[in-house]
Amino acid sequence: MNSTDTLWVIVSAALVLFMTPGLALFYGGMVRSKNVLAIMMNSLAAMAIVTVLWTLVAGSWAFGSDLGGGLLGNFSLVGLAHIPSNLAGMVGVHASPLALLLYQMMFAIITAALISGGTADRIKFTSFVVLISVWTLLVYAPLAHWVFSPTGWLAHRGVLDFAGGTVVEINSGFSTLAVVLVLGARRGWPRESMMPHSVPLSLLGLGILWFGWLGFNGGSAMSVNNVAVSAVFNTQLAAAAGLIGWLLYERVTEHFATTLGAASGAVAGMVAITPCAGYVPPYAALIIGLIAGLACAKAVRLKFKFGIDDSLDVLGVHGVGGVVGMILLGFFATKQINHGGANGLFSGGGLHLELNQLLAVVVSASFAFGATWVIAQVIDRTMGLRVSDEDEMRGLDLSQHAESAYSAGNTGRFSS
Repeated sequence: MNSTDTLWVIVSAALVLFMTPGLALFYGGMVRSKNVLAIMMNSLAAMAIVTVLWTLVAGSWAFGSDLGGGLLGNFSLVGLAHIPSNLAGMVGVHASPLALLLYQMMFAIITAALISGGTADRIKFTSFVVLISVWTLLVYAPLAHWVFSPTGWLAHRGVLDFAGGTVVEINSGFSTLAVVLVLGARRGWPRESMMPHSVPLSLLGLGILWFGWLGFNGGSAMSVNNVAVSAVFNTQLAAAAGLIGWLLYERVTEHFATTLGAASGAVAGMVAITPCAGYVPPYAALIIGLIAGLACAKAVRLKFKFGIDDSLDVLGVHGVGGVVGMILLGFFATKQINHGGANGLFSGGGLHLELNQLLAVVVSASFAFGATWVIAQVIDRTMGLRVSDEDEMRGLDLSQHAESAYSAGNTGRFSS
């Protein structure tokens, strides 16, 4: 075990964990004031529930020795009672295996929390808890094994995904789409105005996300080396370019540039660079971020055309941004940045990598959507996914948690 590499992974894990409260603030500012605590509570619940499930079962299914065919890990790491000197297939990794499992736990946490963005304002808290519990085991863990574990079948084919373009971004985006289609639209959407109640709160959340994302991508190098430096630098570049791309779209098509658009653009850029961060040169990060900002800005506007009430644009930003990043990686990847990667089309590698990337996009999106749709349907037909009309009009803060974020109008059980 290399102590320096282990320290880097632990610090990166802390940064990724910090992103989930950042996400809670980012989402909290974008909902109406009567639902701000409810959306934040979903992130807090994910931090606790996924931590327990990852330790007990999900971490083993993701990174345990392969059961066969690269589809799922075994039960060798259940309860983390017996930690091997190296995780299965991870040759040349010198950080502590327990630190790596801790780091990957944080990925699972924020991916589950992301789903709450699309379901805002109308999902039962208890149903959300059951949803992300089952989803972590049956959707996240298998997909993480396919891509992140060296013994997974997509990784074995040569698919590149540095920090979760498939496992985190496409997975969360298309899983959210499935849940939203089962839930249905919010009451009054899109006729009624449902404006963010606190854009400054969302901007604070963005700042935390941006800061944490440096560890999200940089830690995936699993070592203190030039690949980690490239990943951190590229994350910064893509965030800036994504912000600019979104504002350009707004300015050209709608004649104004919004602060919430700037925040969303930065997130879109970081989403798209996530699979690419440790494989592409800096100039490519700028291009990838810019394209993602433009593409995601367009995508979030298409939900009105298709009648999909993805409340906080998880599909439009994370799903679409993940697809953009995975596809562009097939063009810009170069072994000059990472000898363990591959050369993309622009580095003389031909179409082989691009075809693998496209396969990963189709497989991850289809699996995430299909499996999550089944889970959501079962929950909806048994315990029900959605709150009653009365509770939705009253607000989830009061109806689900007996609290109010702001003292004015506080009629919860803690009011004086």
